[in-house]
Amino acid sequence: MITKILGRIISSVMAGNSAAVSKVPKYAAGTQPFTVLIEGNIGSGKTTFLNHFQQFQDKICLITEPVEKWRNVRGVNLLELMYKEPERWAMPFQSYVTLTMLQSHTQQTQKPVKLMERSIFSSRYCFVENMFRNKIIDDGMYHVLQEWYKFIDDSIHVQADLIVYLRTTPEVVYERMRKRARSEESCVPIKYLEELHKLHEEWLINNPAFNKKVVVLNANLDLEHIGSEYKRYENHIINPAFTRQQQAVLVSPSKRPHME
Repeated sequence: MITKILGRIISSVMAGNSAAVSKVPKYAAGTQPFTVLIEGNIGSGKTTFLNHFQQFQDKICLITEPVEKWRNVRGVNLLELMYKEPERWAMPFQSYVTLTMLQSHTQQTQKPVKLMERSIFSSRYCFVENMFRNKIIDDGMYHVLQEWYKFIDDSIHVQADLIVYLRTTPEVVYERMRKRARSEESCVPIKYLEELHKLHEEWLINNPAFNKKVVVLNANLDLEHIGSEYKRYENHIINPAFTRQQQAVLVSPSKRPHME
């Protein structure tokens, strides 16, 4: 996919028609249905949220975070390596995350709604940004990734009609992560979750470029009882026309729940 796009743009430049470059339609433009991104910290309940919406599979294309791809890149567990040696593996890991998330964003479906677990945006604004701030990746690595994101912004259509933010406290997700005991996460400190929480807040609560699309759910509720919270928002997920009518009310900052 990326090679095809690069070739198209390079051909235009070599032909001396630089103006044509800006007029090249974005890849995947006009091909995606109403798309809802499910975002939140590690352990915020994204899988539970997706499982709740399995009952609407006739209307919804459910796309989970491609963790299994990250765990097995021709036999290499990039996710585990990234956690164990982040200074060495963060850059290749994030490069692969970008590729796999783009595959999800541009995946075709005939269903009227696409529901995605995380997105290229959370990779960019939360995980990569956290690595840079903590000097896990250096300036050169960071700027290479930023150039990729700029190219994606300019060349690839990433549909994002609604963002559901499963808002949690770091203490809650740390306990959930400890209980589920994924081997790759065994070395993750609560400080990391606190940093990711802060970045999610900066991106989804304080950033006017995004927060007009955001619905905030209280995901601190016990996962066994949070289904009632999810049920309240079913119509916003499975009925795009309803969401477009209600969105201005839903995302009003004054209506958002505050963290305790």
